[in-house]
Amino acid sequence: MTRRSNTDNYLELFLNDTPMMDVRAPVEFEKGAFPNVLNLPLMNDEERHLVGTRYKESGQESAIELGHELVSGHTKEQRIQQWLAFSKENPSGYLYCFRGGLRSRTTQQWIKDAGIDYPLITGGYKAMRRFLIDELDKASQKQDFVVVSGRTGTGKTRFLKTLNNYVDLEGLAHHRGSSFGRMLIPQPSQIDFENNLSIALLKAVHHNSGPIYLEDESRLIGRCALPLSLKDRMSNCPLVVLESSLEERIDVVLQDYVIDMTADFIQRDGETLGLECFGEYLFASLERIKRRLGNERQTTLLAKMAVALELQKEQGSYDGHREWISCLLSDYYDPMYDYQLSKKAERVILRGNKNTLLKEMNK
Repeated sequence: MTRRSNTDNYLELFLNDTPMMDVRAPVEFEKGAFPNVLNLPLMNDEERHLVGTRYKESGQESAIELGHELVSGHTKEQRIQQWLAFSKENPSGYLYCFRGGLRSRTTQQWIKDAGIDYPLITGGYKAMRRFLIDELDKASQKQDFVVVSGRTGTGKTRFLKTLNNYVDLEGLAHHRGSSFGRMLIPQPSQIDFENNLSIALLKAVHHNSGPIYLEDESRLIGRCALPLSLKDRMSNCPLVVLESSLEERIDVVLQDYVIDMTADFIQRDGETLGLECFGEYLFASLERIKRRLGNERQTTLLAKMAVALELQKEQGSYDGHREWISCLLSDYYDPMYDYQLSKKAERVILRGNKNTLLKEMNK
């Protein structure tokens, strides 16, 4: 393998989706990491804890000595083999620890002793995280954004993905942004969300030209919070309003929140339990907006949902869901959206159906 130098070119690492080996302990990795990274720790959580305690009590030299005692023999050989396998499978990759210090240098030396000279990332996780935070703030302040807005069910995310330069905030958050927006894929930690968002913006800035399109979102997407710098910028950006008929919107909501979610639950839990869990998901989603719906309207919608779920279970038909979706859109989401849009009217630069918007935006 040709020798490669250590690097601090964080921009190239993230733009190129460079494979990286994270040698921090699992507990550190779980708090925050990057995409295209595999956690192959030098020390596990217990070993790290013991070494940390020794460091506080007896200093660095004693802590290093204990670390070599804990990671020795078969344990050491097993970890070296994992690192060697990664380095062979990812010849263009790098390794890092928290600060690019002792752990990454130790790992690098042990790999070298085993026959492979593998480079590390100077500054480690801490420096890369700082880089991404700074770049996110810079993009929020300096880049041109256009926000895609529209009533619930217009298919804003689908439309967004037809554009040349976009960042899918809901995709990064693994959540559709509404009370019904939960997905079966767990949401990332806040740190991971911010890291992935910053990387997506870097790619949008460096790989494409023109404005970056974002979907209109509140500060929270599920439990992931948009950075204030970006949210503040979005609140002052031009708006493109996507419009479609009520029937078209019912079709979109039915597909996304009923048909696709049913399939996801069944794939995870099997036919019988999957349908039961899907029903619980619908009822829980409605419960979250109970206060704003009011008791009478919520009771009516619950009854319509129950009838629709029974029809779906007995006949495999989704048609019963159209009624509660129609009511929820017309009586709840539309008035709320129209009120919010009225406060942003001066920012609207274009509105129409997807074909009209694409025609105008591609001029």
